[in-house]
Amino acid sequence: MIVYIGRRLLGVLGVLIAIAAVTFTIFYVLPSDPAAAACGKSCSTERLTAIREHMGLDQPMWRQFTDFVTGIFTGRTLGTGQYELHCDFPCLGYSYENSESVWALLMDRLPVSASLALGAAVLWLALGLSAGVAAALRKDTLTDKVLMVGAVAAASLPVYFTSMMLIYGLIRTAGLLPYPSYVPFGDDPVDWASNLLLPWLALAILYAAMYARQSRSSMIETMAEPYIRTARAKGLPRRTVVVKHGLRAGMTPILTIFGMDLGGLLAGAVITESIFGLPGIGRLFYGALSSGDQPVILGVTLLAATFIVVANLAVDLLYAVVDPRVRY
Repeated sequence: MIVYIGRRLLGVLGVLIAIAAVTFTIFYVLPSDPAAAACGKSCSTERLTAIREHMGLDQPMWRQFTDFVTGIFTGRTLGTGQYELHCDFPCLGYSYENSESVWALLMDRLPVSASLALGAAVLWLALGLSAGVAAALRKDTLTDKVLMVGAVAAASLPVYFTSMMLIYGLIRTAGLLPYPSYVPFGDDPVDWASNLLLPWLALAILYAAMYARQSRSSMIETMAEPYIRTARAKGLPRRTVVVKHGLRAGMTPILTIFGMDLGGLLAGAVITESIFGLPGIGRLFYGALSSGDQPVILGVTLLAATFIVVANLAVDLLYAVVDPRVRY
């Protein structure tokens, strides 16, 4: 197991380096000048030269990429002399738009995006798996048809439409919830949850619909396996057959998509954060795209890639726990 984990970690590192190389090339080889974008419209030649030196754009491309990757692990110094700026480990670059290191910006926004992603994940798993399993156990009945029609309808609604309907129905009309604004969990857990409930619901409705359909298909296939018939023939209680034998094996495909979805959301939900005004990574990414802040765009891309590959690694390790068959 240790050797397996070691190989997977090396694979994760290789994937991240490859993503960094591709992303770096896209943003720094294209005709657009990152230094000019950072400097702004009314930018003097001296200021532009200083920024280019700070960003290392006066160096050959291979040197720029080497310095970038090295800075992630050791930190780096940008510029020289009076313009010298030290970027601490892990250095993902410096945002001249925000006058702050990219890593500091990401860490400032990460608690918001993490709170949004984790809370929504709990809701969509509870709703989606419950609906999917219930539909699978009552295949071709009225319950199955109603649940699946509802799932298709919910999956077809864009998240911005769902968000606006929730705002109108629960805030403006009913007045049941406050308009969302992020409150740190450590300050007040109740306010933290009540302010994030609407964004959680907006994301959970969409994802729960997709998980309900996926879990239904997986459970129907699993419950038709020979070992399920054997367990029933032995006289095991229906609850034991469904939960211990059917659900554990049937949820293996769900783990894969859950790792991808959660990893992606941890790096920000652009539409949801923008609609509800949450200062998360997704909103930071949208602002960076609008202003052409390429160091921030590169940093968010690498962070998202890291979350996704690490989540997939964790999913692979959990397979053996959820489904004992994969151990052999």
